Amino acid sequence: MPSAPLRDHAIEIVRKLHSRGFQALWAGGCVRDMLLEQEPQDYDIATNANPDEVIDIFPGALEVGAHFGVVVVQLGGHPFEVARFREDVGYSDGRRPDRVIFSNEQKDALRRDFTVNGMFYDPIQDRVIDYVGGQRDLRLKVIRTIGPPEQRFGEDRLRMMRAVRFACRYTWRIGPETFRTIGRLSATLPEVSSERIRDELIQILTEGGAALGVRWLIDLGLMAHIVPEVLDLAGVRQPPAFHPEGDVLTHTLMMLGLMRSPTPELAMGVLLHDVGKPKTFQVADRIRFDNHTRVGAEMAETICRRLRFSADQTRHIVRLVADHHRFMHVRQMRPSRLKRFLRTERFEDHLELHRIDCLASHGNLENHTFCRTALEELGPEEIRPAPLITGHDLIRLGYSPGPAFKRVLTAVENAQLEGVVGDYEGALALAREIFCDMGVSSTDRGLGGESGRKADIKRDRPSVCEPGNRYG
Repeated sequence: MPSAPLRDHAIEIVRKLHSRGFQALWAGGCVRDMLLEQEPQDYDIATNANPDEVIDIFPGALEVGAHFGVVVVQLGGHPFEVARFREDVGYSDGRRPDRVIFSNEQKDALRRDFTVNGMFYDPIQDRVIDYVGGQRDLRLKVIRTIGPPEQRFGEDRLRMMRAVRFACRYTWRIGPETFRTIGRLSATLPEVSSERIRDELIQILTEGGAALGVRWLIDLGLMAHIVPEVLDLAGVRQPPAFHPEGDVLTHTLMMLGLMRSPTPELAMGVLLHDVGKPKTFQVADRIRFDNHTRVGAEMAETICRRLRFSADQTRHIVRLVADHHRFMHVRQMRPSRLKRFLRTERFEDHLELHRIDCLASHGNLENHTFCRTALEELGPEEIRPAPLITGHDLIRLGYSPGPAFKRVLTAVENAQLEGVVGDYEGALALAREIFCDMGVSSTDRGLGGESGRKADIKRDRPSVCEPGNRYG
């Protein structure tokens, strides 16, 4: 949370502007948060000082939005936006005003999105300035647009998702006219860029009230233009023995409600973890979803690319979807396989997804507890030990680099993780044995070449580097 100096710096900016004869007020979200007795994360200042006048008062300030009269002032290592009171004229691109007119604080308030975000506060006089009924709507716990909803949403279609975000964050209701207008205009959401839709979706999923937010996105028709695949989860039956809670959508919403300060990737992983079930639903001896994790991972990758997630984010989200059923088998895994699973990148997200997956269905956390205990007892040095040998060692043995190297090194590491080998010489000996069983010759007999033994290999002897053997 921000420390007291952040507030102090915001007061200092107002005082300096006042000392030069200008009006200056805190504006927007910081006023809302303050009235809700929450610590603001940022303080925005609105003023009747022009950008060049602000820069004159705060040397080194940076004008970042000349068209909109916005200057960033750095104090105490924190940026504060100082913006000129203005009116917005025209929104031909459905996002930004075509032009602005510098104005007064009342007209500035009337251009903003929702009443609870349209108030000002004078920290010198300790006075709230409210032209839009924001204090009333805070008491009523309602999200309502300033002025006609159709006009506000026509200025920026993303405000439809923002209404949902604020409502679900506080568990408030959306005003009836605002709610109806969102439903009527939901099909216009694709006018907004995928990146902005993605960022707003992530905020809905991570700021609190994710289950309610997704439910509203569905009911208002917005989800059909964000992640339409989620709509297919509704009505998909699940085996009652494992999922007494109901269909796949019900299960997913329950999981979203159980999240605790999730990362963006974990939140998306929860939303999409069963996205492959509708396509793989079948009834045999019971309801089955064979290969739903593989199908779901492919779908998740398509969705992430459509929403312009980064490559790293996409990779993590896809792996969360692909691997979430692996926890079913952790107690039967060989030590090497278990350790490899436990050292999965950002494993804490995988473990948390599994935890809430269980809580939103059968409630059995035995596998979660097993993994937690294994992580504590094994420790990082056992889960990810330093390799006993590398490809350079295999080259020194006289083997030529190629596809066999990866198989040999993996098999040697498996043996290390199993406790079968524990030193350099043992690892080299095992590597020679594996190369021999693969029929791969060394070019240097003096360093353990196997060409003379190749003809003597028993063809029916199982290879130690293939699945099912003691090293695989």
